[in-house]
Amino acid sequence: MNRYGLTIAVPRGALLTETLDALEAIDVDAREVRENDRKLLFGDVGIVTMRPSDVPTYVEAGAADIGIAGKDVLMEQSERQVFELLDLGYGPCKMVVASVAGPDAAEEALRRLGVVRVATKYPRIAAAHFERTGRQAEIVEVKGSVELAPLTGLVEAIVDLTATGTTLRENGLVIREEIARSTARLISNRVAHRVKAAAIDEVVERLRGV
Repeated sequence: MNRYGLTIAVPRGALLTETLDALEAIDVDAREVRENDRKLLFGDVGIVTMRPSDVPTYVEAGAADIGIAGKDVLMEQSERQVFELLDLGYGPCKMVVASVAGPDAAEEALRRLGVVRVATKYPRIAAAHFERTGRQAEIVEVKGSVELAPLTGLVEAIVDLTATGTTLRENGLVIREEIARSTARLISNRVAHRVKAAAIDEVVERLRGV
């Protein structure tokens, strides 16, 4: 177990390297995690690794005391009963509405039909955005490359997360709107936040100084 006596949920994928850098900066030994990309549970140092979208689930259930998750994940899973403790600042991305370059097919669909079809991996964020802006949208949830959907005529627009916009540009798409900005956040289990308050507060303060 690490010096804080906490179980930490760590997301694999884009945030992994910077998350391990941050943990090592506060004296959590992450060497084994870096060296083993197949193993998931590192009990000796109190780290469990998983898909980014699973972090709030494990933290809410108490299988982890604290975790690191992108703000996009927390927005999409807003029903999760976790505390957001700290904006860690790394992994910056934007949640955007995009469509094929040229005349905006989404605006044209709204003008002609009163409804726009939108493909996304973030159905709750997308639905809330269009509802909040007073537009009717048919949300199509996809699991693979969301950029394909408007190119094949499945939808007129997409809602997706982008860091640089390169993938959108390479597929002939342009950003039409920005919905929100996302960075990595430290979250905690609500019970652990009380029972292990001193340890969690120490982690927060030390990460704030990183």
